Amino acid sequence: MELMAAITALEKLKSPKTEITIYTDSKYVCDAVEKKWVLDWEKKGFKGKKNEDLWRKFLVQYREHKVSFRWVKGHAGNEFNERADLLAIAAANSSRLLIDEGFEKGNVGNTLF
Repeated sequence: MELMAAITALEKLKSPKTEITIYTDSKYVCDAVEKKWVLDWEKKGFKGKKNEDLWRKFLVQYREHKVSFRWVKGHAGNEFNERADLLAIAAANSSRLLIDEGFEKGNVGNTLF
C-alpha cells in the first residue's frame, strides 16, 4: 500500500520535475528508493522481487520528478502518519476496492504504463 500511495501521489503532480518529499512509515519503500536498490532491481529485471508491476509504474513517475523519501516511525504519534493509517484502514474495509489489473491479468513485467 505504501508503494501504491507513492505512485498515486506522483501521478497527481501537474508539472514535470516537481520537487517532492514523500513521508512513509515503510522502511522498505524508503530504503529501496533512497539507497537506489530499485535501480539495481530494474537492471536485473526485478528477478525475485514482488510487485514488479508497481515498481515499474513507480519508476516511470519517479523519473518525471525530483523525489526524495523520508522515513517516519509508524504508530508513534505522528499526526499525519496516524491519519494516513486511519484512511488506509477505512479503504481496506471498503466495499469499493479497486482491482489491481496488472496483477490480476498476470501481466507483471509486461504491462505498459
